[in-house]
Amino acid sequence: MAHQIETHTTETGELQAAAIYARQDAWHKLGTTVTEAFTAEDAMTIGHLGGWNVRKTPLTTTDITDDGVTTIEVPDRFATVRTNPFTGASEALGVVGNHYTPIQNEEHAEFLNALVDESGAHFETAGSLRGGREVFVTMKMPDHLMIGDADPVDQYIAAINSHDGTSSFRVMVTPVRVVCANTVAAALRNNKGVHSIRHTRSSTQAIGEARRALDLSFAYLDEFQAEAERMIQTSITEAQFNSIITAEFGAGEDASKSAQTRRGNMIDQMMTLFAEAGTQKGVRGTNWAAYNSITEYADHFQPVFAKGDNEAEARAQRVILGAGADIKQRAFELFRVNA
Repeated sequence: MAHQIETHTTETGELQAAAIYARQDAWHKLGTTVTEAFTAEDAMTIGHLGGWNVRKTPLTTTDITDDGVTTIEVPDRFATVRTNPFTGASEALGVVGNHYTPIQNEEHAEFLNALVDESGAHFETAGSLRGGREVFVTMKMPDHLMIGDADPVDQYIAAINSHDGTSSFRVMVTPVRVVCANTVAAALRNNKGVHSIRHTRSSTQAIGEARRALDLSFAYLDEFQAEAERMIQTSITEAQFNSIITAEFGAGEDASKSAQTRRGNMIDQMMTLFAEAGTQKGVRGTNWAAYNSITEYADHFQPVFAKGDNEAEARAQRVILGAGADIKQRAFELFRVNA
């Protein structure tokens, strides 16, 4: 299915996955476990991410008429093609224009590899999504934030690349709340914590520039912690929380009955998280708890179109690719406390 980690079944029936993660379940639950921390080179070999040789080939189309078959070149358009890591076959990933230049997985991992010595971060996960169209690599920072001396938040660096032309190469710093593993990233006044690189001929140079841009991303963490501290020091009642989320997320009177039911269930779940969930213990009754009740809903309870094990992977993919960011940002604006 489209949302799953890329897999391949060998002739002997062995299931192989184009993914790897270190020691224990990562916050987004994607990958194949290894017993020790891994390197960029391991991601390429054990994670089946190396040797793809993503390249552009001229795009053609076939016209079939009564006079026969004609192959026509499509001007200024190219297919991105890779060498499948399991079969060795060439396969198309997407359609791009003249100026698109692939960023190889080796470049992707090496960029993060260069950060290990500088930051003390270690590789956490790496993998292929959507049949090789998207690749992610994450690293965990050695230290965590402590909000109000009560709520630990881990720090991750995530780099995400597409090979089909649908998105840029993105590098982000992602705070992750330890008690429930929900991402609590927010767009702050001075820094969004995300740096994007277009796939152009200067991409390699731009990746080098992104290393310097990460200094801004780490500044993002400082600002995030300061805002979170203000939120945890501000009290809010259940009635106030219910009034705010009903006004923000509730369905209008003109909405269909099904829409009202869906939005009602959403609000009920947020209220339960705020009032009863163990993940809010120690911070309950604060704006920080109110904000995290909504981000936890977005990561762990918002419906996804999959079932069983596929639901877990679909939800994990939503997290790593940033789905749900809109509702998290709305929550942040609702409960942030300006100094």
